[in-house]
Amino acid sequence: MKIAFFSTRSYDREYFERENKQAQHHIQYLEVQLDEESAPLAKGYEAVCLFVNDRVNAAVAQQLAIAGVRLIALRCAGYNHVDIAAAERCGLTVVRVPAYSPHAVAEHTVALILTLNRKTHRAYNRVREGNFALENLMGFDLFGKTVGVVGTGKIGKVFAQITMGFGCRVLGFDPFPDAELAAAGVQYVSLEELLQRSHIVSLHCPLTEATHHLINADSLRLMRPGAMLINTGRGALINTQAVIQALKSGHLGYLGLDVYEQEEGLFFHDFSHEIIQDDLIARLMTFPNVLITSHQAFFTHEAMTQIARITLQNATAFERQLPLENAVRLSE
Repeated sequence: MKIAFFSTRSYDREYFERENKQAQHHIQYLEVQLDEESAPLAKGYEAVCLFVNDRVNAAVAQQLAIAGVRLIALRCAGYNHVDIAAAERCGLTVVRVPAYSPHAVAEHTVALILTLNRKTHRAYNRVREGNFALENLMGFDLFGKTVGVVGTGKIGKVFAQITMGFGCRVLGFDPFPDAELAAAGVQYVSLEELLQRSHIVSLHCPLTEATHHLINADSLRLMRPGAMLINTGRGALINTQAVIQALKSGHLGYLGLDVYEQEEGLFFHDFSHEIIQDDLIARLMTFPNVLITSHQAFFTHEAMTQIARITLQNATAFERQLPLENAVRLSE
């Protein structure tokens, strides 16, 4: 199958070339992001492979169909960047990678928490400059603290298990509670109660109409003064303006982000020699109690291997007209 890969980087080529030795698909790697302007590049390809910041709206879906594309293969779990209804109307099948390595994202979440808490990033820079003072590096014990997990699917579940290993009390909020977590001691409560009781709140839910700006001015007011908020889910789960106000007032004690509401066109690119035009992220980076990573929580050898393998397996199954267990349908 001829597949046009959009938004590719060197690491995509490395892992997909390795896995494609068996699948034997014809892959064209494109660095450009998929949108209405770049969609014509898909002409002559049976499939396109997309990442989190590629966009398929109704116009793009129509362009892809006209170009001869029949399959949209997402090399990620989330699909909020694809208009599934429009894709179906245009006769496009959408498949995804529902689970690659929940441990990768969960462990990165813990890394954000530990770094923010114990300020290891600041200590690293100090020591390299010969400054061995401990002032302003004070942290707190995770043991005995209450951690709120919003969304206890595959990633949230692993994260909850890790934090229980630290001796934390874990609260969960999910429309579909996990029986195994409940049996292990996770207490499922309402979102309001979780926000009110938690020292640390970590977001692991999908982005839907119901969860868009789940964290806003009202929900932030419910949180404990000085609490820590972590988001390794989707950027738009958080209203960035509201979070900035909560940081300015001192009500929000710490913020750790691996995703950002306006990350499209920013994350996965090098702007180290340019002036960043996004005023919101520029403001966030001025706070000493904010830590931002550029959507790298998934980025482990194990996860990249699984992403490449499952993406190509999805393409092969579609080509051979086999059942598509990872298809995304409007009913979802």
